[in-house]
Amino acid sequence: MYAQGYFPLGIEQGIGWFDQRAYGTPYRALMPLDERFHVPKSLRRVLNSGRFEARINTDFAGVLEGCATRGWTFKSETWITPEVAQLYLSLHRYGFAHSFETWYEGRLAGGILGVALGAAFIGDSMFYSVPNASKVAMVRLVEHLRQRGFEIFDVQVQNPHLARFGAIEVDPIEFRQRLFQAIQKPARFVG
Repeated sequence: MYAQGYFPLGIEQGIGWFDQRAYGTPYRALMPLDERFHVPKSLRRVLNSGRFEARINTDFAGVLEGCATRGWTFKSETWITPEVAQLYLSLHRYGFAHSFETWYEGRLAGGILGVALGAAFIGDSMFYSVPNASKVAMVRLVEHLRQRGFEIFDVQVQNPHLARFGAIEVDPIEFRQRLFQAIQKPARFVG
Protein backbone atom coordinates (compact mmCIF):
# COMPACT_ATOMS: atom_id res chain seq x y z
CA MET A 1 0.00 0.00 0.00
CA TYR A 2 2.96 2.34 0.62
CA ALA A 3 3.88 1.99 -3.05
CA GLN A 4 0.45 3.37 -3.96
CA GLY A 5 0.72 6.39 -1.66
CA TYR A 6 -1.17 5.06 1.37
CA PHE A 7 0.01 4.85 4.97
CA PRO A 8 -1.35 2.86 7.92
CA LEU A 9 -3.37 4.25 10.80
CA GLY A 10 -4.75 2.23 13.67
CA ILE A 11 -8.53 1.99 13.66
CA GLU A 12 -11.03 0.07 15.79
CA GLN A 13 -11.05 -2.84 13.37
CA GLY A 14 -7.23 -3.10 13.19
CA ILE A 15 -5.31 -1.22 10.48
CA GLY A 16 -6.71 1.20 7.94
CA TRP A 17 -4.80 2.50 4.93
CA PHE A 18 -5.23 6.22 4.23
CA ASP A 19 -3.76 9.03 2.23
CA GLN A 20 -3.49 12.73 3.03
CA ARG A 21 -7.25 13.22 2.66
CA ALA A 22 -7.65 11.62 6.11
CA TYR A 23 -6.18 14.89 7.42
CA GLY A 24 -8.49 17.07 5.35
CA THR A 25 -6.05 18.08 2.62
CA PRO A 26 -5.80 17.06 -1.03
CA TYR A 27 -2.05 17.77 -1.10
CA ARG A 28 0.88 15.55 -0.19
CA ALA A 29 3.93 17.03 1.54
CA LEU A 30 7.47 16.27 0.41
CA MET A 31 10.69 17.32 2.08
CA PRO A 32 13.11 18.55 -0.59
CA LEU A 33 16.40 16.71 -0.91
CA ASP A 34 18.08 19.54 -2.80
CA GLU A 35 19.06 23.12 -2.01
CA ARG A 36 15.44 23.97 -1.10
CA PHE A 37 15.89 22.06 2.17
CA HIS A 38 16.33 24.75 4.82
CA VAL A 39 18.17 24.42 8.12
CA PRO A 40 17.01 27.15 10.52
CA LYS A 41 19.85 29.31 11.81
CA SER A 42 19.20 28.45 15.46
CA LEU A 43 19.41 24.75 14.63
CA ARG A 44 22.79 25.15 12.93
CA ARG A 45 24.35 25.97 16.30
CA VAL A 46 22.88 22.78 17.77
CA LEU A 47 24.14 20.72 14.81
CA ASN A 48 27.63 22.24 15.08
CA SER A 49 27.79 21.55 18.82
CA GLY A 50 28.06 17.82 18.21
CA ARG A 51 25.80 17.07 21.20
CA PHE A 52 23.73 14.55 19.25
CA GLU A 53 24.90 11.35 17.62
CA ALA A 54 22.95 10.04 14.62
CA ARG A 55 22.32 6.30 14.34
CA ILE A 56 20.22 4.02 12.16
CA ASN A 57 18.13 1.11 13.48
CA THR A 58 19.99 0.93 16.79
CA ASP A 59 16.73 1.03 18.77
CA PHE A 60 13.90 0.60 16.28
CA ALA A 61 11.49 -0.55 19.01
CA GLY A 62 12.39 2.50 21.11
CA VAL A 63 11.64 4.90 18.25
CA LEU A 64 8.39 3.06 17.55
CA GLU A 65 7.41 3.40 21.20
CA GLY A 66 8.46 7.06 21.29
CA CYS A 67 6.34 7.81 18.24
CA ALA A 68 3.37 5.91 19.69
CA THR A 69 3.46 7.76 23.01
CA ARG A 70 4.48 11.24 21.94
CA GLY A 71 1.06 12.71 22.55
CA TRP A 72 -0.04 13.22 18.93
CA THR A 73 -3.28 11.45 18.22
CA PHE A 74 -5.51 10.60 15.32
CA LYS A 75 -9.22 10.68 16.20
CA SER A 76 -8.41 10.86 19.95
CA GLU A 77 -6.19 7.77 20.09
CA THR A 78 -2.62 7.15 19.08
CA TRP A 79 -2.50 6.02 15.48
CA ILE A 80 0.20 3.49 16.35
CA THR A 81 -2.04 0.84 17.84
CA PRO A 82 -0.64 -2.60 18.79
CA GLU A 83 -1.63 -3.85 15.32
CA VAL A 84 0.21 -1.01 13.58
CA ALA A 85 3.23 -1.55 15.85
CA GLN A 86 3.31 -5.23 14.80
CA LEU A 87 3.14 -4.17 11.14
CA TYR A 88 6.16 -1.87 11.61
CA LEU A 89 8.11 -4.55 13.46
CA SER A 90 7.43 -6.96 10.58
CA LEU A 91 8.42 -4.36 7.98
CA HIS A 92 11.60 -3.73 9.98
CA ARG A 93 12.44 -7.45 10.13
CA TYR A 94 12.12 -7.61 6.34
CA GLY A 95 14.33 -4.55 5.84
CA PHE A 96 11.72 -1.99 4.77
CA ALA A 97 11.02 0.01 7.95
CA HIS A 98 13.84 1.95 9.56
CA SER A 99 14.49 4.25 12.46
CA PHE A 100 16.77 7.23 12.05
CA GLU A 101 17.78 8.16 15.57
CA THR A 102 19.48 10.86 17.59
CA TRP A 103 21.26 9.90 20.77
CA TYR A 104 22.24 12.25 23.58
CA GLU A 105 24.53 11.28 26.43
CA GLY A 106 24.21 7.59 25.60
CA ARG A 107 20.43 7.42 25.41
CA LEU A 108 17.82 7.62 22.68
CA ALA A 109 16.75 11.26 22.45
CA GLY A 110 14.61 11.34 19.32
CA GLY A 111 14.03 9.81 15.97
CA ILE A 112 12.10 9.36 12.77
CA LEU A 113 10.25 6.21 11.78
CA GLY A 114 9.77 5.44 8.10
CA VAL A 115 9.71 3.00 5.20
CA ALA A 116 12.20 2.83 2.33
CA LEU A 117 11.05 1.61 -1.09
CA GLY A 118 13.58 1.99 -3.88
CA ALA A 119 14.71 5.63 -3.84
CA ALA A 120 11.66 6.78 -1.85
CA PHE A 121 11.62 7.26 1.91
CA ILE A 122 8.18 7.59 3.51
CA GLY A 123 8.51 9.28 6.88
CA ASP A 124 5.66 8.16 9.10
CA SER A 125 6.34 9.72 12.49
CA MET A 126 8.91 11.42 14.66
CA PHE A 127 9.41 12.04 18.36
CA TYR A 128 11.83 13.61 20.80
CA SER A 129 12.52 13.38 24.51
CA VAL A 130 15.34 15.95 24.42
CA PRO A 131 14.71 19.36 22.82
CA ASN A 132 15.93 19.61 19.20
CA ALA A 133 16.57 15.87 18.92
CA SER A 134 13.93 15.28 16.23
CA LYS A 135 15.06 18.39 14.33
CA VAL A 136 18.64 17.13 14.29
CA ALA A 137 17.32 13.74 13.13
CA MET A 138 15.50 15.48 10.27
CA VAL A 139 18.63 17.27 9.07
CA ARG A 140 20.86 14.23 9.39
CA LEU A 141 18.24 12.05 7.68
CA VAL A 142 18.07 14.42 4.70
CA GLU A 143 21.89 14.31 4.47
CA HIS A 144 21.76 10.51 4.61
CA LEU A 145 19.06 10.29 1.92
CA ARG A 146 21.07 12.58 -0.35
CA GLN A 147 24.21 10.47 0.08
CA ARG A 148 22.27 7.30 -0.66
CA GLY A 149 20.69 8.60 -3.88
CA PHE A 150 17.11 8.87 -2.66
CA GLU A 151 14.79 10.98 -4.80
CA ILE A 152 11.85 11.72 -2.52
CA PHE A 153 11.25 12.07 1.18
CA ASP A 154 7.50 11.84 1.71
CA VAL A 155 6.43 13.58 4.93
CA GLN A 156 2.75 13.03 4.13
CA VAL A 157 0.99 16.16 5.45
CA GLN A 158 2.29 19.72 5.65
CA ASN A 159 2.51 21.44 9.03
CA PRO A 160 4.34 24.55 10.30
CA HIS A 161 7.24 22.48 11.67
CA LEU A 162 7.90 20.78 8.32
CA ALA A 163 7.38 24.04 6.43
CA ARG A 164 10.28 25.58 8.41
CA PHE A 165 12.55 23.04 6.74
CA GLY A 166 11.18 23.75 3.28
CA ALA A 167 8.56 21.02 2.88
CA ILE A 168 6.44 21.56 -0.21
CA GLU A 169 2.96 20.41 -1.14
CA VAL A 170 2.21 18.62 -4.40
CA ASP A 171 -1.06 17.47 -5.87
CA PRO A 172 -1.92 13.76 -5.63
CA ILE A 173 -1.25 13.02 -9.31
CA GLU A 174 2.23 14.55 -9.22
CA PHE A 175 2.93 12.80 -5.92
CA ARG A 176 2.00 9.37 -7.24
CA GLN A 177 4.06 9.91 -10.42
CA ARG A 178 7.11 10.95 -8.40
CA LEU A 179 6.60 8.10 -5.93
CA PHE A 180 6.31 5.49 -8.70
CA GLN A 181 9.44 6.79 -10.45
CA ALA A 182 11.44 6.83 -7.20
CA ILE A 183 10.36 3.31 -6.22
CA GLN A 184 11.66 1.98 -9.55
CA LYS A 185 15.18 3.29 -8.87
CA PRO A 186 17.62 1.33 -6.76
CA ALA A 187 18.78 2.87 -3.49
CA ARG A 188 19.73 1.31 -0.19
CA PHE A 189 18.84 2.95 3.08
CA VAL A 190 21.38 0.80 4.94
CA GLY A 191 24.18 -1.54 3.95
